[in-house]
Amino acid sequence: MRDKLIFSGIFALGVGILGASYLNLMSVNADTAVPEDNSGPVMVIATAGEATGTMRVALRDDLAPNHVERIVTLAEQGAYDGVVFHRVIEGFMAQTGDVQHGRPDGNPRMWGTGGSDLSNLQAEFTEQSFERGVVGMARSQSPDSANSQFFIMFAPAPHLNGQYTVVGQLVDGYDVLDAIKRGTGGNGAVIGEPDRMERVTIER
Repeated sequence: MRDKLIFSGIFALGVGILGASYLNLMSVNADTAVPEDNSGPVMVIATAGEATGTMRVALRDDLAPNHVERIVTLAEQGAYDGVVFHRVIEGFMAQTGDVQHGRPDGNPRMWGTGGSDLSNLQAEFTEQSFERGVVGMARSQSPDSANSQFFIMFAPAPHLNGQYTVVGQLVDGYDVLDAIKRGTGGNGAVIGEPDRMERVTIER
């Protein structure tokens, strides 16, 4: 399907991340810390399910202005409200943002296969590394296929560097991130009732 984002074969590579050290798992790399003078918008994600709480993401419009604009647009439209974390791999990442198919009352087989009614985005790759708490845009095999889905890193994933667009950094709510219900198998598909983004808002 055209909008199917981040194939299972790509994310299966994340299994190797399970060997990361405890210190790497629990800390944010200084190279990816949000600059003190960062004035970009902040995405506030109120979650529900096993992970109930709030995560705050400093959006990096200095790195990926078009992708950040897309996230802000969808959030302000309410498009992200109620969308599930459909693919969650222990030691790797939690993926969400399928505004087309990704709600609890939808078909679980369709979760993660959609985007939005807006056009796909051209890649905005940077040298920013994928460390714990980094937020990246999901895509298919084409570099220019990101649309609405994004993922939050549990741990470093060097194999994603320069291959996916970095759009932000988690600055609060790591306890909520770590509590998100994990999926099963190499694809990380969540079985049963997944956690969800109850409400997503933007602070400027």
